Formats: sequence, structure tokens, C-alpha cells
Amino acid sequence: MLQREAPPPDRVCSLCGGDGAQQCHDCHARPLFCTKCCRTEHALRPFHWISQWNGDFFERTTLTKLGVEIHTGHGGKPCPHHDWEWEDTDDEGHIPASTYEHSQSAGVLPELLEDDDAGGLDVFIEPGSVAAEAAAGHFRVLPEGKTKITVVDTSGVHTMMTVFTFALLDDFILDNLECGTSAMNYCSKLKHITSSVFPHLVPLKLLKWNGFCHDKRDPKDGELALFCPACPQPGINVVVPADDGGPTSWLYTRSLVMDGNFKAEHLHPTNPEDEVWLTDGKCFMATRARYHAHLAMAKDSTQRSECNNHRAVNQANASRHKLEATGIGGCACARHGLSKRRKMNMDYALCNALVHNTDGLRRALTFYDVNCQYNKHLLRRVDESPHLSIPPEMNIIPGIGLWHVHGHQDKCFVQFASNFIPGAARIDGEIMETLWAPLNIISPSARGMSTPHRQECLDYQMNDCNFMKMIRMGLFLSRKYKEAKKGVQESSEAFEKLNDAADPDIIEQWEAEEKAAQDSRMTDPAAMDVYDVRLRKARSRKEVEIDLLRASVSRTGERRQLGAATWLASGITIEEMQIALAMDIRRIGRHPTETQTLEIGRHRVRLQHSIDEFITGATRYLGEEFDEDNGISDMVVDFYEDGPDDETRDHDRHVPRDLFRPETAVIPLPSNLELDRCKELGLMGLVAQEITLREGQANDMLHGIRVHLADKAVLFRTTVRPARSQVTTTRAWVQVHSVERVINLNSTIYKKCRSQMANLGADHLLGKYRELEKGDLKATSAVADPNARGQRNSTLPWFWSLDVRGDSVGNDWMNEFYRVHWLRTKALRDRWAEELLLVEHEMSWTVNFLVHKAETWHARMSRNGTPVDEGPRCYAIRQARMYRQLAGDAHSRFITVNPTFGHHNL
Repeated sequence: MLQREAPPPDRVCSLCGGDGAQQCHDCHARPLFCTKCCRTEHALRPFHWISQWNGDFFERTTLTKLGVEIHTGHGGKPCPHHDWEWEDTDDEGHIPASTYEHSQSAGVLPELLEDDDAGGLDVFIEPGSVAAEAAAGHFRVLPEGKTKITVVDTSGVHTMMTVFTFALLDDFILDNLECGTSAMNYCSKLKHITSSVFPHLVPLKLLKWNGFCHDKRDPKDGELALFCPACPQPGINVVVPADDGGPTSWLYTRSLVMDGNFKAEHLHPTNPEDEVWLTDGKCFMATRARYHAHLAMAKDSTQRSECNNHRAVNQANASRHKLEATGIGGCACARHGLSKRRKMNMDYALCNALVHNTDGLRRALTFYDVNCQYNKHLLRRVDESPHLSIPPEMNIIPGIGLWHVHGHQDKCFVQFASNFIPGAARIDGEIMETLWAPLNIISPSARGMSTPHRQECLDYQMNDCNFMKMIRMGLFLSRKYKEAKKGVQESSEAFEKLNDAADPDIIEQWEAEEKAAQDSRMTDPAAMDVYDVRLRKARSRKEVEIDLLRASVSRTGERRQLGAATWLASGITIEEMQIALAMDIRRIGRHPTETQTLEIGRHRVRLQHSIDEFITGATRYLGEEFDEDNGISDMVVDFYEDGPDDETRDHDRHVPRDLFRPETAVIPLPSNLELDRCKELGLMGLVAQEITLREGQANDMLHGIRVHLADKAVLFRTTVRPARSQVTTTRAWVQVHSVERVINLNSTIYKKCRSQMANLGADHLLGKYRELEKGDLKATSAVADPNARGQRNSTLPWFWSLDVRGDSVGNDWMNEFYRVHWLRTKALRDRWAEELLLVEHEMSWTVNFLVHKAETWHARMSRNGTPVDEGPRCYAIRQARMYRQLAGDAHSRFITVNPTFGHHNL
């Protein structure tokens, strides 16, 4: 293959014996032609690829530049009735546009699809032909400098976007019918076909494309895989400074994201002894023999989760007996999404990724969906396996992607989210999900392939993805740089506003807390809780119920009280369900739809079942003397609404009165009985328990009101006020109204709770849990921007400063709100500053990588000082020029967005 890169020594035309400067890649045996013979031979072969000898190698050219004319009429010969000439000036300036008018004396010249890196050709559509009539009036004018297809007419020069042959359209229809190929994927296929730089991924050509035919050696594991050009690779695109503890040492970090794909299943092979491996372990997939040796020795121990139970692996392994592999897993560049080593076992994939081009790197940032559990015993597992190894100086920092972390416990967010990891910059840790999408398309077809064929198909997909990302890295980093500059400006302004309004002594204390937390995050992840509210929250209703249950079990001789707390708590829950249902009925109005009526009916049935179950246990706790109809009437709910009272009352008069209304039924709780009646029945023990539960309920509702009022205030500041169109304004107010409904529900339940406290005679609590006013439920700027001047506590209602111990009123809660708000805003500013600095370095690393590739290919023109054969030399020159062009393109893009960017190698 390499010898064919150079012409034969005589380089003569295969037809006339003249100067063979043109080579056709589609004609059999790639013959050489002189310009005249090439033009003649390809008059009826307009879609062949032509290369022209430039003195060093065969460079891609087009039939256009050879003067090929293609006539669709008269058997492919020029029209005998017209004699006219045209000149191709390569002028891409402004072209006057006018409507195409068919004329018997007009000449038509379309230039067929010439992509940036693809070939093109000129086609003459003869006037009066069916093609010319079909094209009339349907050609679109492109912007200046974007001419693809040119139509020359006596009325002017016109431009079109694309011309497709019927053969190509038939091929697309066949692909769509047999393979389900979409138009978008077919267009991507055309781009690959017409790309002059894309590597042909046949295994032997992979060896050629990666230079192993020049080096005369076999590739090692992973050497056929294309690595990320923007990640630091010592000795290739970066020199790691000797100062390991410098202020910018975090820049030299290997960032990895790990994940598994359980759609890429594989059936057991039918005849494994007949399988032939061509690139086993040479690309992305791991070497089969060594990986199986690792699995044979690895211990599959079950680790008890201290977080939420994530069962994805267990569910995938449910049908393990049918499959040779339930999926694939691996690592990818967390910032740029280029694939790295992959295999099902995550330990094996991570260790392989951490040893590839990492000499001198001492920091690795890993993102995994379950890193809070996975990373705990990683080093122990590595030490126990002879097939696993991590560079001894490598410090692994665990993280969880910003989407998956919200499925964990609350503490995992501040401990593992990238927002609070120094040196993480702006990264979400979820880029692996986008890489699975193209693999999921081919996974069904690869399910029944032989094992080597499946491995090669997956390797090809990953190499294709990496190559496309590499050639577009200049555009990608340019966009990231502009985003980083904007993010730095906005986050710095927000932080400075908070910082200027805060007390300097308090700021000094917060900075010390932040530094101490970051210093201890690796040895004590709980230290990161400084970014969350640390105050012990007031006891919730569930905590109160647990305490009451423990107390009832410890007391002897009071069997009647055993389980009373749970029964009372279920009654309080039913009461909350009644209020929520009543508010839903009130909101749908007088004319509900059939769907709404059916949904309300279903809710009422479920509610009635809960009430019946609750009443069944009433005799056990209230005694035989209790009569459920004694002294209990329908429940009345006082709603908190934003509208005027007269409108609310008018609406209530028109609400339909149904016979079956469980939302108005009053259940036999002690608070719904008269206090004297409870004394008669000997229920004062239950009264005391309900008072305690009601206190927990009040704490829950006030906490919910605080949180949602803060959300509402932030929505006004970040969504409603910046809205500049009707669409964005409508969407913003939809979010606000959704939060308001939750606030109204919590407020109504709190009001009912306080009323029940009064019925229970808990006057000592009514002073602490005051009555809510409508003005208390309005979002204020004191919550959205608590550190602004002049509004520290003065505009906030009483419940914002309710002390958690319940014996005083202070400002502890608000101090925590300010502190957390300041710390998180500072973290945001720091991450954006890191992002800007890191992108600037990634620009240099990308150019360095491409220049390194170009220099490597240039060095392959000789071996030990001796020039190589003509074919390998030509191919090396062509590859070196390709990487030089990619480096130049990236450099020009970087200069455009960052004028201070420079590179000494260009």
C-alpha cells in the first residue's frame, strides 16, 4: 500500500505515454494519465477521485481544474447547435443573482458539491433538456464566499446549494429500506466518503495511518487509538514543570469520566475456536487474554452502600446466562469527550487509562456515577491484583457527574460535585452519555457478531468519534474560550457584590473554613459540608414519631399506647392529603374537564381508603367508649390565596357540592375532639403525643416555606426580570406559579396545624409558632440577595430567624444562608477562572499535539539517516502536511478569539 503512494519511476500516461501527472483512485489499478487523457477518459466518469502529482506526493484535485465538461444530452457530446465559451476564474466574490430563465441560447454550468476537503466537478446541463427545465426557478443563492454550485446564464450568474444524482438518491433509498439509515446519517456518510484526511479504518490501513509500516514494528496495546489532542501528554504536547506544588500545578491533570453501557450486549459466540483476531487490544478494547486473567483473579465482593442503592449493574446481570457480555464500560476524556481504554470491569479500564501517556502527571480527576462508594477501596483492589496498577505518584480525586449526583444523598453533592473541586474548572462529568449515543445505534447489529468482529466495529466507532473531535478541536476550544470569558465576568461581578456587602471579619472566617475544608477533603470528605447548611434542623415529624415509638416500646404495662404515634402520624398525613385535594379541586374551577374530574375521583377513592383504615384503628387507641360521630363535624380549611377575599368567597359559592367528599371529613384525632372529652376518655397521653407531632409538622412546613420562598425570589431575579420576550416571560411565570402553589399548600397546612395546637391546649407553643400573614409569604430581595446593604434582617418575617433549639429567636438560620451563599458564589467564580486559564493552555496543547504529529511524520521520511523508499516518503510528506494544516487552522481560530495567543512552532 505504501509503494502505491509514489508514482512509478518513469511516471508516464497509461494511454499516450505522456507525462503521467494525474492518478485516478477509482479506475482499476489506479492508472496514471496525462491531463488531456484524464479529461477525455473521465468525461463520462464524473464521480471518480483524481489526485495530481505535486512533486512530493499525489495531492487531491478535482475534475473541475482539469477542464472536464459533462454534457447530459446528445450522448455525452457537446450540443451541436450552440457554440459558446466560459472561463473558470475561481472568483468567489459577490455573484449577481437573478431568476433563472430558460433560454434557447443560454449555457448552464453547475459545479457539483465541492466541500472544504472534498473533490468537485463541473457539469453542463444542456439548454432545453429535462434537467434544465426541472432546475428552473429552484436554485438558492448562497452568502458571499460560499459558492458551491454555479449556473451561468445570459441573465447572470446564479448559485445553488447542492445537486444530487439519481444514482445517489437511489442509494440512499436502498440504505434507508435495508439499514434504516436516516438522511442525517447518510449525509455524514457522504462527508466521510468525500473527506481527503479521514483514516480508512481497515486494520491494515490503521497500521499504515499510524505509521507502523514506516517504523517496522508491531503496535503495542492501545497504540492504534487516537488520543485527545487537548489533554496534557508529557513528551508530546506539554512539558510538566518541576514545581509540583505551584499555584498552577492543577493544570496538569488527567481528567477522566467512567461509565457503563448495558445496551452493548454480546451473545456467546457459536464457534469461538474459529475466531480470528486482527487488532486485539491494539485500539480501545482491552486485550482479551490479559483481561480474562484479571477477571479470573478479581474478587467480586459485595460492598454495602452507605448512599442510595444504585442497582444498574445488578439489573443488567439478571440475564447474564444468555450473554457473553452484558455491556461495555470504560473511560473517556472528561473535558473533550475522546474515548480511552474500555472494558467491562471499571478497575481494569481506569488503570489502563491512567498509565497511558501520563509520565510526570501526578493528579487525576475521575468522574463516576457511584464514585462515593467505588473510590473507597479502589487502591486496596489495585494492590491485591497483579494485573492492575496505578502510577505511585498519582493522586486520584473522585467526583460525580452533576446530573447523577442529585440521585445520591444530599451530602454527596458538596463532597463530590465538580462545583466544589479545585482545579476541576467548568466540567459536568456527564460527557460519556453523549459518547454512548452512536454506539447504541450499532449495538443491536453487533450483538450477534463474532467477538473479534464486534471488537473491531466498536474500535472503529471510537476512532471515528475521536478523529472528528480532533479535527474540530479548534472550533470547540474557541467556543469554550468565549464562554469562559463571559462566565468569568458574570461570576466575578456577582461575587464582588456579595463580598463588598459582607463584614470583613466574617469573610476572613469563611475563607479560613473554606481552606480547611479543601485541605481535608481527600482524607475527610465530610469536611466539605461547609458548603451546605450545617445547623441542626428543627425536629421533623418523622424524627418525632421515631422518638415516640422508642419511648412507647421502653414503657411496660401500657400496651394500649404501643403504635399510637404511628397511628396519630397517619392521621396527620391524611389531614394533609385532604388539604392538598381540596386545593386541587379549588384550582380546577367550576368547569373541570373529564380528565380532571376522573383524576379527582381517583384521588377521593384513595383518600377514603386511607380514612377507613385510620378509623378502623381508632377504637384501639380511643377506647370502646368513643363514638366516632360524637362531636365531629365537617372539616373547614382556610386557604392562603393571593387574590382578594371577595373573589375567593365568590368562587367557593360556585364549587360543585358532591355527595362523596372525603376531603371534608373530620377524622377522630384528639385535636378534633374537645379537650374535655379527651379527659373523659383518658386520652391525655395521646394529646401529649399529638402536640409533639404537631410541633414537628410545623417545623417541616416552615422549613418548606423558607426554601420555596428563596426559590421564588431567585426565580424573580434570574428568570422573570431578565426575560425579554413573551415566550421567556410566560415560561418564567409558569415556574413562579408552580413554586407559589407549593408555598400556599405549606402555608395552609401550617395554619391548620396551628389551629389544631390551639385545640389541644398547647398555648405555650403558639407564642413560638406565630400566625402567618399574607405579607410574610412574599418573596423579597433580602432572600434573593441577602448580603445587599441595608437588608440584613429588617425585611425578613419572623420564621426566617426562628432558632432551631426552639427557646429563643436569633439570626442563626440567616447567618447560615449568607455563609453558604457566599461560599458557593466564590466557588463558581473560582471554577470559571480555572476554566479560562485551562482553555488557554488547552489551545497550546492542541497545537503542540498536531505539530508533534506533523514532526513525527516528517521524521519518518528517513530511517537512521537513510531515506526511505519513495512510496513511504510520499505518504509521510502527505500526512505531515495534513497535520500542519490542522495545526494552522486551529492556530488561526485561536488567534481570532484570543489575540494574545501565540505559538512559536507556526
